[in-house]
Amino acid sequence: MTSSPAAEAVPHASTGHAVLAGVVCGLVGFTSSFAVVLTGLQAVGASAEQAASGLLVLCVTMGLGCVLFSWRLRMPVTMAWSTPGAALLVAATVPAGGFASAVGAFIVCGVLLALCGLIRPLERLVESIPVPLASAMLAGVLLTLCVAPFRAVVASPAAIAPVMVVWLLLVAFARRWAVIGALGAAVVVMAVTGVFSSLDIGQLSPAVTFVAPTWDVTAMVAIGLPLFIVTMTSQNIPGIAVLGSFGYRLGMRAPLLYTGGASALGALGGGHAINLAAISAALAAGPEAHPDRNRRWIAGVSCGLTYLAFGPLAGIVTAAARSAPEGLIETIAGLALLGTFAASAAAALADPASREAGAVTLVVAASGVTIAGVGAAFWGLLAGVVMLAALAVERRRRTRHPQPPAATP
Repeated sequence: MTSSPAAEAVPHASTGHAVLAGVVCGLVGFTSSFAVVLTGLQAVGASAEQAASGLLVLCVTMGLGCVLFSWRLRMPVTMAWSTPGAALLVAATVPAGGFASAVGAFIVCGVLLALCGLIRPLERLVESIPVPLASAMLAGVLLTLCVAPFRAVVASPAAIAPVMVVWLLLVAFARRWAVIGALGAAVVVMAVTGVFSSLDIGQLSPAVTFVAPTWDVTAMVAIGLPLFIVTMTSQNIPGIAVLGSFGYRLGMRAPLLYTGGASALGALGGGHAINLAAISAALAAGPEAHPDRNRRWIAGVSCGLTYLAFGPLAGIVTAAARSAPEGLIETIAGLALLGTFAASAAAALADPASREAGAVTLVVAASGVTIAGVGAAFWGLLAGVVMLAALAVERRRRTRHPQPPAATP
């Protein structure tokens, strides 16, 4: 591989910049969505200790993935936990078998991810899911999270308003740092309200808590299948596309085998799923990381090391989040997901031919309805498929039997 003249001119500065870009990638990936992960795990029955264990396992598995793939392939391969999947968990309900049943569903998701790497037709089947419907399902799930900050600021203005003001100012003047700044404001609020003084740091060292899975078909359908779909369609496939846009050709087989296997194994410690990074991947893969494309792998390695450094903080982060003022963690999660919601909703409703099907999927997924123990995300996708089929029949009927032009008076 050859380096560009620009890279040779400032090799040390550029290498340091690549390291910094990876640190920022890991920092943004963790701080912007850890609240969603904790909230999602607890929503499906995890105790505080199990949620902290899940956060630790996710940091370790995605950190190792970043380091190993970036080092071995000399590409800025970055991984992340499934933020859309965690958001889906927030909208779910505790399975009949408790968190153990959710863990069984997490394992099913991991196995399906790995199978996509082994069985090409299965990967093509996932790719054939209409993008508007997958996006609409995600948007519907995210909607309930994204309204949380605006409900919380009415209920607790003193705690929530400073966070939202900081976020809004940074959106205007330093958008990349908006969520991190909001998190910083939340930390200040927690310090003022005495959250940290009540924590016993000595008893908050991280520990992996083993969860024996139980196999519940309803949980697999309600949690495992939607988790697999949103992880593939909203993270892995776009993640490959982001790397490709910067000239990196990363096959799906190896990343899916790793992320699927690591997700299945990590589920035993409470983690839900990891995948290729999508939006944050550009921080490490773009020219801002290094002028020489062949040296940006350094950013992928430093991103992974940053995730690994966050792992030991899982216990403290979980305890602080549990003691935070009511609505504060939900506010951080909602603000972090607004951009994803906007992009998903736009993709769901962009094509006039499928707009009504997307709208049906979105509203059903957002409704929170549960039928036979299966949550709204699955029923939203199913309703969208039925609506899409009805629209196709209507178009064919209109083509075969065109309406005569209206008579002019």
